[in-house]
Amino acid sequence: MSTLTFNCPVPLIVRDHVSLGHGSGGKLSAELMRDIFLPAFRNETLERLEDQATLTLGNIRIALTTDSFVVKPLFFPGGDIGSLAVHGTVNDLAMGGATPLFLSAAFIIEEGFSMESLRRISASLGRAATACGVQVVTGDTKVVDKGSGDGVFINTTGLGVMPEGVHLSAGEARPGDAVILSGFIGDHGIAILAEREGIEFDSPVESDSAPLHTLVADMLGVTHAIRCLRDPTRGGVSSSLNEIAAQSRVGIQLEETTIPVREEVRGACEMLGLDPLYVANEGKLLAIVDPAVADNLVDVMRKHPLGREARRIGTVKHTDPGWVTMRTVLGTTRIVDMLAGDQLPRIC
Repeated sequence: MSTLTFNCPVPLIVRDHVSLGHGSGGKLSAELMRDIFLPAFRNETLERLEDQATLTLGNIRIALTTDSFVVKPLFFPGGDIGSLAVHGTVNDLAMGGATPLFLSAAFIIEEGFSMESLRRISASLGRAATACGVQVVTGDTKVVDKGSGDGVFINTTGLGVMPEGVHLSAGEARPGDAVILSGFIGDHGIAILAEREGIEFDSPVESDSAPLHTLVADMLGVTHAIRCLRDPTRGGVSSSLNEIAAQSRVGIQLEETTIPVREEVRGACEMLGLDPLYVANEGKLLAIVDPAVADNLVDVMRKHPLGREARRIGTVKHTDPGWVTMRTVLGTTRIVDMLAGDQLPRIC
């Protein structure tokens, strides 16, 4: 087994240089957006800080999103960078309620990269797009000097259409709302770590990378009383819920006993000093919903292959606005803060 190397969960804050923590989806990422990007590009759509931009063209509402994928290793149990690029982009559209239609794919390739690996990644990306019902309609290729990249990076842009009457936003959570999670957390991050570091488990852990748009369609098919959807990727469940709490100016209280974690993932996290709430997922969603529809919605989700372990895991509160807390198995309460940096680098 190779020597494990982790980022410090609370890295030293360096104001005049970019650190790995700025790409974590945590506090440093939020600081980068607030201090650098929002002032440079300020507009009403961007300032909503959703996973996708919702725009109106004539009588059509569209959703637009873009994402970059720099996962290491490129191939891992349950997927690879090609399928991950499709799933991640489709899911960002789905979290706004959109039906994904078209993708772009741009490849930044390091000189000397294996043609066979590139062919394998491209074929995987194509198969995933076809399975999702989307077309890759444009793209770009750049090659950088050997040592200037890390094999291959992929950037994708996704375009989808919005259904009538759907308006989802991280700023819409209300006190009393239920917090729903679609299934086991931490699978993707631990699968990446295990493959990278040669860690073996009695039962293999596979990435949960999967497209969530059909699950979202089933959910919206029974109710529009859904306030917000988020896929907890970088920064895990913690970062997503902290963003919702901050944007909606509400508190969120979780119940630890209701949060599903596979025993293999829990054991790996305990061994490595990680918290599953901060580990990345690529095929799970969080939903903030009107409490009157929560139980029925969970039943609907459990009928879908990607929602079989769906359950309520918490409640939105009017107290402690901007904070996420959790009642532990011991009956105590702890703060679930957003990490400054990544527990695991290069996982998506």
